[in-house]
Amino acid sequence: MQYRTNPRNGDQLSVLGYGCMRLGRNEKEAEKLLVSAVEQGVNYLDTAYFYAGNEAMLGRILQRTGLRDRVKLATKMPQYFVKKPADLDRFFNIELEHLQTDFVDYYLMHTLNSLDQWQRLVGFGVMEWIAAKKAAGQIKNIGFSFHGSREEFRRIVDAYPWEFCMIQYNYLDEYNQAGKDGLLYAADKGMAVMVMEPLRGGRLAMGLPREVQDIFSHAWPERNPAEWGLRWVWNHPQVTLALSGMNTSLVLEENIRVACDAKPDSLSEEELALIDRARKIILEKTKVPCTGCGYCMPCPYGVEIPLCFSCYNETAVKSKFRSQMKYITYVGAHGASRCKQCGKCEEHCPQSIPIREKLAEAARSLEGFPYKPAQALIGRWLRWEKGQGDQGSERKEEHSS
Repeated sequence: MQYRTNPRNGDQLSVLGYGCMRLGRNEKEAEKLLVSAVEQGVNYLDTAYFYAGNEAMLGRILQRTGLRDRVKLATKMPQYFVKKPADLDRFFNIELEHLQTDFVDYYLMHTLNSLDQWQRLVGFGVMEWIAAKKAAGQIKNIGFSFHGSREEFRRIVDAYPWEFCMIQYNYLDEYNQAGKDGLLYAADKGMAVMVMEPLRGGRLAMGLPREVQDIFSHAWPERNPAEWGLRWVWNHPQVTLALSGMNTSLVLEENIRVACDAKPDSLSEEELALIDRARKIILEKTKVPCTGCGYCMPCPYGVEIPLCFSCYNETAVKSKFRSQMKYITYVGAHGASRCKQCGKCEEHCPQSIPIREKLAEAARSLEGFPYKPAQALIGRWLRWEKGQGDQGSERKEEHSS
């Protein structure tokens, strides 16, 4: 494993951090993955209050395995839920309890996307609160995660002596959100910069357009798309680490292999030009820039929003019929047409996607033939199955009486 130095405090952090949000709910498997990662040198684990059940699962695993002292633990204040000064302590104490620890190494204000949001927290006394927690040793480093504009990013960086930040950065987002400008600005301020979504939620690893697959498959040296994406991020010396949500041992081992080898400023001009060609093709074919983070969920009307967009995006790289079959199988009755235009999802989307508009597009594309007949057939089958179950229960009752 390679390590990069946090310029603010000298911490040696593994270039590959573990994004625990995507570990899933199988605690036994999650434990195996985390133990394996730490044994191979990963020393930064990231979670959040918002990731339902994830903090508590991670806390139990760290307690059972005794790994707490071997890692830097990062979690996030759900600042969007803070309505009064007392909420700062309330949420923080819940997180400490979840994580079964008495301090957090790297604590972030979650999804702090505008200076107005920060000033609202300042009005609740957040600066004094942070100072008190740091003095008590409960917070070692303070930072924020970000999904807003470059201008807002600079304003937030300048508003407080942050020690680190977390930004979305990958070869598709070089000029999106904080982007390269934000990366350089934060690094110039002496901040550590943690990168999330280095592969855009897996989109830069799988399901790429055929033209992009051909670019990578004919390139030298031979690398898979995920490796090209990770190497592009780690090519930036200003990046302290990149988080990856590794939910299988295969992905974990592959990412660790690359993390042990990828060095800053190591990509040639030809390799960077190759990635730029891939980026242009992907952007041309992208219908919805969804990363599958799930912040928009749950939908009050039952729409499986990330799955709808995944299937819709696939229409650009696969046959429409195959995309519809996936839509029928995995989305089913929770399709895009269930959207009632309430807009609650858009309030939480870190990508600022016009979700209602894009769901309407997805419904028009995917819910023609054979979607409706298939749904009717599935509905009839489910009613028949329920009827069979009810009859079986009645027969058991008659037999027992």
